[in-house]
Amino acid sequence: MGLVSRSAAAAGLCAGATAVCPGPPDAVRSPIPTPPPEGAASGSCRVPDMVLKAFFPTCCASVDSGLLVGRWFPEQSSAVVLAVVHFPFIPIQVKELLAQVQQASRVGVAVLGTWCHRRQEPKESVGHFKEGLGAIFSHEPWLQLCRERSSKLWSCKATRWQVPTSPGAPGEDQVVLVLYDQRQVLLSQLHLPVAPPNLQAGDATAGAGGGLAAVFDTVARSEALFRRDRFNEGPVRLSHWQSEGVEASILVELAKWASGPVCLLLAFLLSLISSASACRVFRLWPLSFIWSKLHTCEQLRHRLEQLTLVCSAQRADSPGQPMRKANVLASLLLDVALGLALLSWLRGTDRIGQLADALVPVADCVAEGLQHLLQWLMGAPAGLKMNPALDQVLGRFFLYHTHLWISYIHLMSPFVERILWHIGLSACLGLTVALSILSDVTALLTFHIYCFYVYGARLYCLKVCGLSSLWRLFRGKKWNVLRQRVDSCSYDLDQLFIGTLLFTILVFLLPTTALYYLVFTLLRLLVIAVQGLAHLLVDLINSLPLYSLGLRLCRPYRLAAGVKFQVLGHEAGSPLRLLMQINPLPYGRVVHTYRLPSCGCHPKHSWGSLCRKLFFGELIYPWRQRGDKQD
Repeated sequence: MGLVSRSAAAAGLCAGATAVCPGPPDAVRSPIPTPPPEGAASGSCRVPDMVLKAFFPTCCASVDSGLLVGRWFPEQSSAVVLAVVHFPFIPIQVKELLAQVQQASRVGVAVLGTWCHRRQEPKESVGHFKEGLGAIFSHEPWLQLCRERSSKLWSCKATRWQVPTSPGAPGEDQVVLVLYDQRQVLLSQLHLPVAPPNLQAGDATAGAGGGLAAVFDTVARSEALFRRDRFNEGPVRLSHWQSEGVEASILVELAKWASGPVCLLLAFLLSLISSASACRVFRLWPLSFIWSKLHTCEQLRHRLEQLTLVCSAQRADSPGQPMRKANVLASLLLDVALGLALLSWLRGTDRIGQLADALVPVADCVAEGLQHLLQWLMGAPAGLKMNPALDQVLGRFFLYHTHLWISYIHLMSPFVERILWHIGLSACLGLTVALSILSDVTALLTFHIYCFYVYGARLYCLKVCGLSSLWRLFRGKKWNVLRQRVDSCSYDLDQLFIGTLLFTILVFLLPTTALYYLVFTLLRLLVIAVQGLAHLLVDLINSLPLYSLGLRLCRPYRLAAGVKFQVLGHEAGSPLRLLMQINPLPYGRVVHTYRLPSCGCHPKHSWGSLCRKLFFGELIYPWRQRGDKQD
């Protein structure tokens, strides 16, 4: 009797798979004992040629006897059984069916062997006929799977007719039977980890991973074979996961029938909107600048691109494109649902009027607090000694802008309710559009704070640049603009004297300017934090793969990260039987793999870049600049 260890049989199945083998790793006996040849000792045994993996669907474990139809992978020494052809049949009709399946699916489907479920026919009546089937279909090796009717005993034998191990006897391989759920493997998408670049081509792990992907790909591409059920009026009867009837839904079929004309109509309307938005009038300088800086326009453009993708009638170029369309559609539906919920909340009990009545007093309170802050800065803030002349000039300049802004708010107060009503009405386009409009309105309402920040930053940056240039003058250096480096330079006495005077003036004026810059920068960062929260919610709705997360929650097998094997049993005289189970993809990898691209209209800075800009007085724009290098 041939001996092979259980761990060695499970280790060669596929990459990413985990063999769950309870009990000690003792030796496993060969499932098909072979009598010794004549002249050999009674205690001698023949070692099998190799270990063969046979993937068998669990839905065919209790069907009637017949032929095993599937695909053979010689490089992995594995066979994938797809269906069972039942008796009686005509061999030429079976070959014609397999040729049709190969033409439709581009999968090398063949007859792999015979399946015997012993419950009604004696061995002598059909045994010789089954042995002759190997000569008719001539597959190498020829599988013979058998299961007793009311027991768990299985027998597997793989016969090689061309390479006999002894005179007059064909060669037999050790068989490991792997049971798998055909429906789950068909509907799942396998996500194998990316192999490292230094992995050799002949590595065992890489080859096993390719074998697992080949098994999933074979089952997924064999839909033409699974469309034939036992209700079809044909000469060949098959058993597979859809043997009792093709799995379908009336609502799904009606939705598929109606989706074609609807997508064509929406694609035509979207093309009209795209052509209208690409008009030359919108490319003129004031309009083009405004459309490129407003978050609302960027969000509408992003949604238009997503709708064009969803309504596209082109075939999918990659397996991940249908999943991306489903995620985009789920994001759109969630966005519109949240927008309608917000609109219904705003319309209840006149909340828009209440917000309009509270907005002007809040603006007055903010302006009054800003005036008190400026008056505090014009005195001796926190006991600091400021430059009186510069302090008074800056304070009166900012107070004048504050008075202008208060007058503008009171001038716009009669139209505030109407503006808020149109903002709430835009929520029917989606919550992201309403949040984008809210961000733009916040930028307009705090435009005076942005102006204060720009004035303070420019003055502070001017003084810092002047001090750095004069400091290089003291050291006999200068900045070479052409070569973008610091070179040595000789200065005369007059230049050094003027530089010393200017350096002294800038040093004594720097604390006053830095204090105003610090206060208005903090106010500007507060506004950016409010806008950033709105942008975060918009990006979350735009990029979250809701459909993929729903699949991972409700049907984990649809997104497979790998497989694991559970030992079902290994009785004496029967092969090692494993159950292949799908490991679902972790939620983190689902989000990372299927994350949708966002509109990306706002700048993204690292903490180091942000601190550097704040220290040197560089402007932090509320939009992304064309020449900015994002970290």
